[in-house]
Amino acid sequence: MLSKYYLYNTLTKQIDEFISNEPGVVKMYTCGPTVYHFAHIGNLRSYIMEDILEKSLVYDGYRVDRVMNITDVGHLSSDADTGEDKMVKGAKREHKTVLEIAQYYTDAFFKDCEDLNIRKPDTVVPATSCIDEFIKVIESLLEKGYAYRSGENIYFDTSKVSDYYALTGHNSNDLRVGVRDDVDEDENKRNKADFVLWFTKSKFEDQQLKWDSPWGVGYPGWHIECSCISIKNLGERLDIHCGGVDNIFPHHTNEIAQSEAFLGHKWCNYWFHVQHLNDKEGKMSKSRGEFLTVSLLKSLNYDPMVYRMFCLQSHYRKPLEFSYAALDNVASAYERLKSRIAALKPDGEPDMEAAAPYRTEFAEVLCNDLNTSMALTKVYDIFKAPLDDATKLWLIKDFDTVLSLNLVSEKEESHTDTDDGLVAIIEAKISERAEAKKARDYAKADAIRDELKAMGIQLKDSKEGTTWEKI
Repeated sequence: MLSKYYLYNTLTKQIDEFISNEPGVVKMYTCGPTVYHFAHIGNLRSYIMEDILEKSLVYDGYRVDRVMNITDVGHLSSDADTGEDKMVKGAKREHKTVLEIAQYYTDAFFKDCEDLNIRKPDTVVPATSCIDEFIKVIESLLEKGYAYRSGENIYFDTSKVSDYYALTGHNSNDLRVGVRDDVDEDENKRNKADFVLWFTKSKFEDQQLKWDSPWGVGYPGWHIECSCISIKNLGERLDIHCGGVDNIFPHHTNEIAQSEAFLGHKWCNYWFHVQHLNDKEGKMSKSRGEFLTVSLLKSLNYDPMVYRMFCLQSHYRKPLEFSYAALDNVASAYERLKSRIAALKPDGEPDMEAAAPYRTEFAEVLCNDLNTSMALTKVYDIFKAPLDDATKLWLIKDFDTVLSLNLVSEKEESHTDTDDGLVAIIEAKISERAEAKKARDYAKADAIRDELKAMGIQLKDSKEGTTWEKI
């Protein structure tokens, strides 16, 4: 390992040294999307930071086994186990079947992830593929006395759990803290914090996806999905569970309760939560109607890497406010950084001995509760370091295995394959064009641009100047 790893743990409310259950191996679970609509960029902030967490652990020498669920059934429009299933709601909106909606928005989600260089987890499991596992665990919870049947539904009895609020730090009087929707009174519940493990046909007659169960035809509640999918694919002891802060209560709180009741021992040691992305009106949410997506940013000519860099400039535990002005600033900084990298002229092999201390420093800032802002600073520090260009370029590429900002693209690397004489000609032409534009001789400036294009050189203008790349 390069460094000891420290991470803020929502369960302990402090930064803990990370020690995996199995030396050198991290078992990580990520709450995946409910695929009833496009993911907005607020959702994707969490996935970007979880991606950085995984890649930084790998950089530090761990093997990461990561599992993500796809919620394609059971997630209701209220955290209080009320309202429509979000999947049914999406199907009605678009006049499609639930399965059609699920497939379309699952594909859209992973396309967004691809655009943002978010690595797809090793194992991705749709909830609808695990109905037998859900039933098995619910039957066990009933047998152990942690669940009960009422009003044709199966509920988890939170009164049987002594430390139900361990993750939130609240008590029963603080039930609504952190809940995204009001908690409506459910007369079938013994306790107001109890939650549904299995719904039957008596509750939602319009539910499209239903399965036979020992309690009647129905479908699983949202919370049971993640517990069962994690235990099935990662075993009984989980190292890190990830999600947004809005998952802390009730979703992750309920996951802990049912998982540990089923297993009979502690389930997950570290809980990693990412703060909200806000705009001037507050937290971004699909329920507010219009929302920002990666596709929208692309249609406005923003490179998705600009949004990724925007997220990395802020710590994951701090709320981040989005504005186009802020994104424009990051876009300019990103272009400047890429230009500086493209200007490096490596000659020979990198000096690995000289590079080693810089790799250690980079790992240390990431291992300090995922300090991505400082990790970006370490990239800029490379330019001032007493290193040759080959070593500088190697280090930047090495750092980018974690940052994943496409800092060294194939086209930029091709600068190194361009004859020095040709580079001099290109740079002279760029200078000549700049002078022409200053003199308002736009016809000449356009002619120079077209001349370079005919040579296979594409110019790109920005507020910071002009850069070039091979076509």
